Amino acid sequence: MSPVPSLEDPGEPGRRTYVLDTNVLLYDPNALTVFEDNDLVIPITVIEEIDRFKKDLNETGRNARSVSRQLDGLRHAGSLSRGVPLPGGGTLRVEMPPADYNLPPGFGPNSHDNHILSVVVALARRAPRGAVVFVTRDTNMRIKADALSVPTEDYEHAHISFDESYAGVCELEVDGPLIDRLYQDGQLELDGARGEELVANEFVVLKAAGQPRKSALARWRRADGRLQGVPRFSEGVWGIRARNKEQLFALDLLMDDAISLVTLDGVAGTGKTLMAIAAGLQRVADAGSFRRLVVSRPIFPLGRDLGYLPGDVGEKLNPWMKPIFDNLDLLVGDQRDDADRRRRSGGQPGYQALIDQGMLEVEPLTYIRGRSMPRQFLLVDEAQNLTPHEVKTVITRAGEGTKIVLTGDPYQIDNPYVDATSNGLTYVIERMKGEEIAGHVTLRKGERSALAELAAARL
Repeated sequence: MSPVPSLEDPGEPGRRTYVLDTNVLLYDPNALTVFEDNDLVIPITVIEEIDRFKKDLNETGRNARSVSRQLDGLRHAGSLSRGVPLPGGGTLRVEMPPADYNLPPGFGPNSHDNHILSVVVALARRAPRGAVVFVTRDTNMRIKADALSVPTEDYEHAHISFDESYAGVCELEVDGPLIDRLYQDGQLELDGARGEELVANEFVVLKAAGQPRKSALARWRRADGRLQGVPRFSEGVWGIRARNKEQLFALDLLMDDAISLVTLDGVAGTGKTLMAIAAGLQRVADAGSFRRLVVSRPIFPLGRDLGYLPGDVGEKLNPWMKPIFDNLDLLVGDQRDDADRRRRSGGQPGYQALIDQGMLEVEPLTYIRGRSMPRQFLLVDEAQNLTPHEVKTVITRAGEGTKIVLTGDPYQIDNPYVDATSNGLTYVIERMKGEEIAGHVTLRKGERSALAELAAARL
């Protein structure tokens, strides 16, 4: 076994020592493998915090248990206190807090965060300048480390480079007769140069050169090398009609059974969830394309807070799923039932019949893990609160013939471990862009009410 380099002797020029905070390992249990041939240090306080999470029956608990198993496996390669080699290069050490170092006045009483910072500062003082870097997803911890003159970084592996301008829609100027041909034939061939610039299932707003009022809407079918005209859905979908072109594009993806993964993002009030539920009800109840509609959303923190609410599971779930129930009420709810029918049903909502028949399920994502879901229409609302690892867990539940729809707003996030560039919805949009069985649309215009749209724009 090759000797483990010490911090006082960093070895190769440019080699760094990264000190990992607890939230990095709980966010990504594979974080130990992504720092190439650099050295890793885990303060013992991080191990203590991971131990507190290992019994949680959610994604954080599973990540904590995975990290513990990895560390226990590395222990067989040597002493963690002296350092063990990592499979991909570099080393890993578990470090105790220094007995002779206290943080400067102003840092308050001892806490887990301060114990971790004391380890970071002690290591930085013994090493060449810049050789020790503290890695944390906690903004305040980065501020504190910077105040202590210690280099600090966010966990960059959590972020992806994505095209913020990609909304699933583009404009293309063509000759007027080509637009006439699209209306006549329902499809239109594009020359190779133009087609290569488009992404599979990207929507195109065709504008006639010199005739700005002449236009057409189409979707790029890369496999055929053709633009396919977008249907108008003039009869509506389960009573819902598109009010703008982006909603029309969304319905086209939602109603196409050949598209297995649909992502819809946009600000509040743009109709993402309502259209997805309407399409799911239509494809399940009327067309029979899917066995059931499953509507879910993250219970944040994922699965942790249900136990603190009074009542049975249904009563605990109701506050979290109320936005879903509101949309169901609008689509199949009590406002369509007369008073006698509501009285005969014991005051149950109109969608209860669909639940009783097994055609509709409304449940938190906590219960999705481990299931196999063939021929189901699965809608995950508020998907921006999922981590990439969690959203992968959800999508890999899809069985044969299942369609998954993810909706959310990447700029309204409740999960402190993710942001606009590291959440599961953004991750899926970027990674699945251009796949034949995936489609994406960004909805921009609010349709909830004039007041709601004005508030979204001005406040």
